[in-house]
Parts: sequence; C-alpha cells; structure tokens
Amino acid sequence: MLAIRLPEDIEKRLDALAAATGRTKTFYAREAIVRHIDEIETEAMAAKAAEEGDDPFGAFSEWDGAADRRAYAGL
Repeated sequence: MLAIRLPEDIEKRLDALAAATGRTKTFYAREAIVRHIDEIETEAMAAKAAEEGDDPFGAFSEWDGAADRRAYAGL
C-alpha cells in the first residue's frame, strides 16, 4: 500500500485525467512510477555516490537519466 501527497495543481490534473478517461488516479500514479523509476533511481544513486565519495571519476555525473542509458545501451 502506498499513500502519497501531491501538490494541489497536480492532484487537480490527475482528477481531471481520471474523470476524462474513466481510469483511476491509482492507475495513472502507477504508470508514472513505472515509466520513470529508472531515471529517479539513477539520479538518487548518483547523488548518494557523490555524497559518500564513491564516485571518484565522476562517472555517475555524466549520466543524464534514462535518455543517456538508452543511448549508451547500444554500445
């Protein structure tokens, strides 16, 4: 179970989207998390590594979220 507080403007947009499409707010919250967890995770791990000094060559700082991972995936 997950409970989240959203800024009022986002909550209103989510309400409107759910009403317009007949889907639940939970459906759209889940979709947003699933679609963006990779970039959020990368940013969080990079910040943690930088804080702890575990990134001596700045490797994580070169990543620009999911877009860079996709670009480098073909290498």
